[in-house]
Amino acid sequence: MPKNGSPDNAPGGKFRALTQFTRRGFRFALPWLSFGRWQNRILFVGIALLAGLAAIVFAIGADIAIEIHREVVHLAWWSSLIVAPAGFALIIWLTRRFFPGCEGSGIPQAIAASLTEDSAIRKRLLSPRIIFGKISLTLIGLLSGASIGREGPSVQVGASILNLISGKRKNGRIAPTKDLIVAGGGAGVASAFNTPLGGIMFAIEELSRYRAFRANSTTLVAVIFAGLMSLATLGNYTYFGRTPAAVGWPEGLWPVLLCGVLGGLAGGISTRLLIASSRALPGRIGLFKRERPVAFAAACGLATAIIGLSTGGMTWGTGYAESKAALEGTAGLPIYFMFAKAAVIWIAFISGIPGGIFAPALAIGAGLGANVALMLGIDHNPAILVLGTVAFLAGITQSPITSFVIVMEMTANHQMLLPLMSAAVVAQGFSRSVAPVPLYDALAIDILKRLTHEEKERKVAAGESPTEPETVTAEHDPLHPAPDDIPPTADDAPPSADDAPSPADDASTPPESPKPAS
Repeated sequence: MPKNGSPDNAPGGKFRALTQFTRRGFRFALPWLSFGRWQNRILFVGIALLAGLAAIVFAIGADIAIEIHREVVHLAWWSSLIVAPAGFALIIWLTRRFFPGCEGSGIPQAIAASLTEDSAIRKRLLSPRIIFGKISLTLIGLLSGASIGREGPSVQVGASILNLISGKRKNGRIAPTKDLIVAGGGAGVASAFNTPLGGIMFAIEELSRYRAFRANSTTLVAVIFAGLMSLATLGNYTYFGRTPAAVGWPEGLWPVLLCGVLGGLAGGISTRLLIASSRALPGRIGLFKRERPVAFAAACGLATAIIGLSTGGMTWGTGYAESKAALEGTAGLPIYFMFAKAAVIWIAFISGIPGGIFAPALAIGAGLGANVALMLGIDHNPAILVLGTVAFLAGITQSPITSFVIVMEMTANHQMLLPLMSAAVVAQGFSRSVAPVPLYDALAIDILKRLTHEEKERKVAAGESPTEPETVTAEHDPLHPAPDDIPPTADDAPPSADDAPSPADDASTPPESPKPAS
């Protein structure tokens, strides 16, 4: 024993302290020295870059398809009366024959896949077949002049790509399956619009609405690398260009309120109409769609062509060119534009062809802003068009934060931040008073009901024991939700293998060493 009575000053005590320090440091560095974990990290980064590349190729293909359709119609205006019905019919036939699960926007499918615990249902919504079918069929729709967007399909494609690396692997699980789906959807939005912040907010506010969002690196890394791929391929561009216009105070109060109220009401009414149409169409129209879906799609294509010809081609495609020209002041939007655009979006929706409504909703919002400017006696003000855009987008999605962040990044106009926030919040409130449940969530619940019922019938026919659905029940009604009428969150659901911690999440947490036996 040393004179000061401290055993640590003895040579043996110093050696033990040094050994413990070295052992703790080794345990802390072990996750970062693991070759298997670095393999998983490299694989995750590579698959995120692939998701971004797929969205970029999709965007370039969509622009080419829209331009080809415009040139064909310019050479022979009557060709649209043939191309649109034939294209719609071909898409529905291919979807039903080879690519079931590709119909619709793609965002409800990604939400449904993130909510379900049934791997069989998830495979029907996210798979390599879905990736190919969603991209190719959407491009055929744009070639036909359909008023659809590529952003919703980009979400399902991104979620499908990141879902490829889900599950247990040789070096351990990369991340929980649900986190990968959410990250893929956010990466798809970030690459489609070149809005990385918007992609992160979309993943949090839209894809994680009914489950606790865990602030780990999965979504952030996926969005960052997908954005880097977009930056390296397309450069640092803004979707709508730069819009320096702004509204002042207090003269900007009325445009903000009017755009918020009208955009919210229009978004809520559109939500209810689309939800009701997705379930059943009334009378003989619904019977015609159920018995002859290909012929019904051809009729929808003919109606799209007629409306497009009557508006001078303004309603064909996503509406991006018309909205950008109006924001830049090189062209105006007539009063009827928003109503005609809403009509062709609804026609494409009820036809069942793959394609999103996210980008066309921006065009409707621009038309709403143009009409509000006319109501206020203003000749042309791009700032009011931007307010209309964010208001209708927030109204139809009921995701105000995502809406104003995406529109702000699209226009590179930070001066409009507070007006955009105000219009989005007002629109979300009025929309929710008309449609209590957001559009994408209601569609996702309906998809889960249908697929759960089909899987149950398949198992009964195969002689297997059907399991009770864990995610959605027949009592759920998205249009009239009860207080408890929401899908269970990840905290409420029983623990599954997909929710096990990933190596990437616990890389900074050293494993505990066993205590030495006494």
